[in-house]
Amino acid sequence: MITDAFIKNIRDIMRNDHNVSGDAQRMEQIAWLLFLKVFDDREKEFEVFEKGTYKSPIPLPLKWRTWASPKDGMTGEALIKFIKEDLFPTLANIPIGDKTDPRHSVVRKVMSETSNHMSEGVLLRQVVNRMNELDLTQGADRHAMNDIYEKFLRELQDAGSAGEYYTPRPITNFIVETVAPKLGETVLDPACGTGGFLVGTLERFKQSSKGKADIETYQRTITGWESKPLPHILAVTNMLLHGIDAPINIVRRDSLARPTVDITDDERVDCIVANPPFGGSQKDGTEKNFPKAFQTKETADLFVYLIIQMLKPYGRAGIVMPDGFLFGSGAKSRLKEELMQKCNLHTIIRLPGGEFTPYAAPKVNLLFFDKLGRTAEQGGGGTKEVWFYQLPLPEGVGLNGFTKTMPLRDEHLDPVRKWFSSPKRSGGGLDLKNRKEGPNAWKVSMADIKARDYNLDFKNPNSPATPDQLDPKEILEGIAKTEKEIEKILGEIKKEV
Repeated sequence: MITDAFIKNIRDIMRNDHNVSGDAQRMEQIAWLLFLKVFDDREKEFEVFEKGTYKSPIPLPLKWRTWASPKDGMTGEALIKFIKEDLFPTLANIPIGDKTDPRHSVVRKVMSETSNHMSEGVLLRQVVNRMNELDLTQGADRHAMNDIYEKFLRELQDAGSAGEYYTPRPITNFIVETVAPKLGETVLDPACGTGGFLVGTLERFKQSSKGKADIETYQRTITGWESKPLPHILAVTNMLLHGIDAPINIVRRDSLARPTVDITDDERVDCIVANPPFGGSQKDGTEKNFPKAFQTKETADLFVYLIIQMLKPYGRAGIVMPDGFLFGSGAKSRLKEELMQKCNLHTIIRLPGGEFTPYAAPKVNLLFFDKLGRTAEQGGGGTKEVWFYQLPLPEGVGLNGFTKTMPLRDEHLDPVRKWFSSPKRSGGGLDLKNRKEGPNAWKVSMADIKARDYNLDFKNPNSPATPDQLDPKEILEGIAKTEKEIEKILGEIKKEV
């Protein structure tokens, strides 16, 4: 069983290897070991179900079961030499061709974009032996693998420095169930990270899956793009764990590096679910891949334009965006105008803050929109009104929002889930006639949005109280509670130091 102690023990072993510098390298080391362990466990399943016809891309001496599984297997300098001279060179250069089993290219791609950082073979053997305690053919441990990813990624020293905030599972779950992709529809996450949105989509598809043909369908129709090697490896491993035999559609790719005018109709998809990186900027020249009116250094804004272009007519999307997108002007205003001309931006969920703790992320919003069959300029009408829902702070959560000790949970989204589920999809769009305004819900007309130059930072007009109207005693109590939480976190940091 995977526990916090299990994860801590592996990290502590690796800290004793002086060649491994920081949590980022520790995570990369764990990533390729985990991939080979998971792939070997899946191969045991392939060998059973494919009844003697399965041909492994990995030679027997290089399989995890051969060199890693035996507790008294290679160690010390012999293990390091084997990895350096045999394992990596062979797997990173597996021959592939048009008729090659796609699993060959998956192994080659993963092993060609990672490295072994450990130099102490004895310590590496200890890490390998701990990993062998995981039985990844068992459903419970497979489910817990997501927790491993989240725990390690939350502790990376540079997490969030480039606007990369790994999305909490309650948010991925809510967005996927709200966009509601159906088996057979194409689904894309153009900034997939470790694959959280795609795993949520897979789990949804599995609920209606009726056999092998359906499994092959969702293997073919789910796509993720990720520009960085570490999260890409984790996403591939995550897909293997969740039943994708050959996750060739999890592609190492910079989604913004191609001119958007080159996107063709057959590339467009039915559904997009994503948390675009925000707060960071792209390399020089990336913005030139976009129309001049929307060129910006803000990564998240470029992703919004890309998502609009990647949706089929009547396609739908659910994405995470920071507050700055709502009230920003200039290129942001032009982008919001484009969004509401080409799509029906029907709902914005305003979250209270702290959802991405421990990252110092800004407040975020969940945007849901449907691509129109025709643009407003073509007589399609565009967005007529936008519904807003302000998620209230649950009982026990301070004024500053969710914290490390009081994180966002699935049940916290139940109020908006209940409100959102009332409209039923009709044809290609939403029937919003049953929606009602209330203490947390309101709508704004397109005329009011245009009058404010597409500033979408509308406050809740139905809220009984806003923070600046609260009793001073409540404010002081909230500050005191926050200070206690800060003191506790500082204590944890001192222990680590």
